[in-house]
Amino acid sequence: FAVLLILAVGSQAFNQEAAWPAAVSLHQFHAADIHGRDISLSNYAGNVVLIVNVASKCGLTENNYKQLVQLDEKYYEKGLRILAFPANQFANQEPDTNEEIYRFVTEKFNVRFDMFSKIGVNGPNAHPLYKWLEHRPNLPQGDVEWNFAKFLINKDGIPVGRYDPHTEPLDIEEDIVTELES
Repeated sequence: FAVLLILAVGSQAFNQEAAWPAAVSLHQFHAADIHGRDISLSNYAGNVVLIVNVASKCGLTENNYKQLVQLDEKYYEKGLRILAFPANQFANQEPDTNEEIYRFVTEKFNVRFDMFSKIGVNGPNAHPLYKWLEHRPNLPQGDVEWNFAKFLINKDGIPVGRYDPHTEPLDIEEDIVTELES
């Protein structure tokens, strides 16, 4: 019932800048994709979602992108959606423009999952989605520690897992499968 109510209200009625603390689901938020189009995250209702803050010039870049692509290829048809949010808050490791980031990940890693525009993940300029994710009572709270922190979201848009940047994507495959099968 709650999911239907959220979908009925829609993300357009939700002021994410001011009301993010009251959000109950990922599906209430929206964000600009890497090409600048506003995307309602309600588009992901019914899918398991893995949200990752990414960077192109980090020591974790190679393994994370390769493994995210593996997960995407293996589980996309089963309902997994990966949402990558470039962020430049950690040692200036994502200094490129959205266009340069997109070209890099598609040419080097053959990324096909959804890439979003560069955002802030911590502090006063953090995107409301990240403010919300960092304050979920059922998960470890606080700022994202570094590039490639991961949040697992269930089909109803509820965060069910938070993983530190050194947890590789394939290390959470079992949790992803559990959510896909529920």
